[in-house]
Amino acid sequence: MRINGVEIEDTFAEAFKMRAARLIITAVNEKWALTAARTATGFATSVIGCGGEAGIEATIPADETPDGRPGVVVLFFTMSHKDMEKHLMRRVGQCIMTCPTTACFNGLESEKKLKIGGTLRYFGDGFQISKLFEGRRFWRIPVMEGEFLIEESFGIVKAIGGGNFLILGESPQVTLEAAEKAVEAMEKVRGVVMPFPGGIVRSGSKTTSQYKFLHASTNTAYCPTLRRQVDSALPEGVNSVLEIVIDGLTEEAIREAMRVGIRAACRPGIVRISAGNYGGALGQYQFHLREVVGAR
Repeated sequence: MRINGVEIEDTFAEAFKMRAARLIITAVNEKWALTAARTATGFATSVIGCGGEAGIEATIPADETPDGRPGVVVLFFTMSHKDMEKHLMRRVGQCIMTCPTTACFNGLESEKKLKIGGTLRYFGDGFQISKLFEGRRFWRIPVMEGEFLIEESFGIVKAIGGGNFLILGESPQVTLEAAEKAVEAMEKVRGVVMPFPGGIVRSGSKTTSQYKFLHASTNTAYCPTLRRQVDSALPEGVNSVLEIVIDGLTEEAIREAMRVGIRAACRPGIVRISAGNYGGALGQYQFHLREVVGAR
């Protein structure tokens, strides 16, 4: 199977179960909403080293936010309910509440909820004020600038992490350009984020290592400098590989993001599109590339 002359390998991306939360951050303008969102989602690329994964889902206009101000929607992904509570407490408290003019609202309806605002309210030192509006409880926490408004509880739902595809190109330049075009197309899909820097991974990993103290190491089969030393997965002419990892709220959202991303990456200089999997041993979800690119 080929798209614009680029081979789509007959393989699948392997993904696994996660938990997700969605936050709506608002501020006096988009600049400060984005500042809070970028700070709160920093150092959240992989559960391997960060404990959680996160990214910006979308920017939204003032008429779509709870308080009528410009907003940014962010998604957080962790392996467990307990991990999510820990990450949200730290990231909301240290990165959103500290940012000028921001407010923070729940973006997911769910039976399971985390009382993030209900705990952060104690920062108000007894001067915090509770407000109930249309069945939702909010806290007004006094800060030096004025007040930080935060919803009491945030929904947490089952989600999927680790959707991915690999872009195999003739040179680092054309491979990066293809990856950038892929991310640009995928950012238009709601319900997903690409948690790595700029949405792109240069240091893809495998789940084994020759060192006993490591659970993951560089994906040697896709390292161009090692093609003569290991069992390489690279065809001749490939001198650079980049990976795009996708976390999503649903299988459908991940499939759509992969579809538009792969199609956007099929450009001159790209030899093959592949995916990272471990024979089904890592996760419960499989996204077969040839099925994905042909589906809507």
